[in-house]
Amino acid sequence: MLLRWSKLFAVLFLSQAVCFLQSSEEEAIPDEWVLLHVVQGHIGAGNYSYLRLNHDGKIILHMQSLKGDADLYVSDKTLRPSFDIYKLQSATCGPDVVVVPLDFLRPVGIAIYGHPSHQESEFEMRVYYDQTVLEDPFVKASYFSEETGKQKKYPQVSEEEIQEEESVLWTILIGILKIVLEILF
Repeated sequence: MLLRWSKLFAVLFLSQAVCFLQSSEEEAIPDEWVLLHVVQGHIGAGNYSYLRLNHDGKIILHMQSLKGDADLYVSDKTLRPSFDIYKLQSATCGPDVVVVPLDFLRPVGIAIYGHPSHQESEFEMRVYYDQTVLEDPFVKASYFSEETGKQKKYPQVSEEEIQEEESVLWTILIGILKIVLEILF
């Protein structure tokens, strides 16, 4: 009887080991993708780390949480996206992948968020450029100014606008907190 259980346990253990090894193999990256950057870092629970993407074209952000659980938020409207304000996101417990389309205005704001379920998260993000996507010449033409004869600049977000956005959020948060405290006490 003990021999049967040990054989059953060995088969179960080997099947789990094979499954683990297959899941840990790195996904195949197409030859058309060019590696632009590799970003590694640590992020504390509930905190953000911000990056800025200036590169044109279709960009693939492929992030792997090496320890803990880091999530990815992307926006072309703000340089400080969050889990409340974003255009694209990937918040999985495994690999996080976001494809930034070529029609996103540059610079693109990227936020890496340390999920509160872990004290600290360690991540590695690979930034790829997809060469297979040909840029549409008519899209570029729409950014051409007929008045000046020059290409229009993409809108830039200043640090002052970012500070103002944070100030408004803090004002609202403090107002809500005051109302809650008045109700309780």
